[in-house]
Amino acid sequence: MDKKHDLCNNLGMRVGFKSNHLADENGNPTGGSTQGTGFTIAWQHGPLGRGEDRLAPNGAFVEDVIDAALDRIRYMNSANGGKFSCIENERAIDMLSGALASLDQRTNRREAASTEGTHTAE
Repeated sequence: MDKKHDLCNNLGMRVGFKSNHLADENGNPTGGSTQGTGFTIAWQHGPLGRGEDRLAPNGAFVEDVIDAALDRIRYMNSANGGKFSCIENERAIDMLSGALASLDQRTNRREAASTEGTHTAE
């Protein structure tokens, strides 16, 4: 499914992006890509599996992309002696950190159910 997000006319710094999300024959997410000005993300294609059959990642995970955004905002807050630090950046850090915490909880729950790394729903 191709999806384009063009936000440049109404939200300042956002210049838009285009995503191509892929699914397997059962409708399970299997990868794809997202591109925008200055970035390209190749998403993880398929599940990693479990145990001895576990595969090496072949693409990005949402958690890593959120971590990269957090890293950039934290850098902006500390650059030039904190000149660009502001309450909005702190809120963004809190919210992105919360998103990571939720995704980590999901991973832990799926790991406990032995479904992490698979397309099995609980």
